[in-house]
Amino acid sequence: MTGDRSGRGDEPARPAERREVAETYDRIASHFARTRRYAWPEVESFLDGRSGQVALDVGCGNGRHSESLAERAERVVGVDVSEELIREAVDRAGERGYRDAFAPVLGDAAALPVRDDVVDVAVYVAAVHHLRPRARRVASLSELGRSLAPGGRALVSAWSTESDRFDAEEGFDTEVDWTLPGGRTVPRFYHIYDPDEFRADLDASGVRTVEAFVSSGNCYAVVAAD
Repeated sequence: MTGDRSGRGDEPARPAERREVAETYDRIASHFARTRRYAWPEVESFLDGRSGQVALDVGCGNGRHSESLAERAERVVGVDVSEELIREAVDRAGERGYRDAFAPVLGDAAALPVRDDVVDVAVYVAAVHHLRPRARRVASLSELGRSLAPGGRALVSAWSTESDRFDAEEGFDTEVDWTLPGGRTVPRFYHIYDPDEFRADLDASGVRTVEAFVSSGNCYAVVAAD
């Protein structure tokens, strides 16, 4: 599933932008993993009735959605920029009995280490909003589309202005603190999407949007390769 690639993914990642996200999540990985035990209902709904040989979890974190994918695919590639979160995902896979099916990869969402046209089902959940600038977010969506096999589908989500926690009508950049035990905070970059902007970035990336919707204050889209 990994190896030589074509398209936008061959361009080198911007080290500072990739390092920023990696260092942030390396710092909070253990605590973050303990608070992220279950798959989102929207993911479970998307996966209902879907299966395939190869699945992809972009921004896999501690692997909570990789576990759901492993129930429906022979092989699950979990990609994350944080080495510590990859370790958490490997530990979870071992504890829950799907380690043989799980292929952890340290990598950048904007340059996925996955071959063209091989992924039958994918999730890219709560991760694209951590990338900056917009060009990298769009590049990551292009990479997702590049990886999808004919007939493959992916679910993408991002935080949205539709959430009650935000008072805005247009998308904006912000920082959201993660509070560690003991009270120390770690700032995390977010781009908060408005629904029209989310759809525009999907369209700019070249993926085909099958369905776009808002749920629980988040933007979602089911996408296919163009």
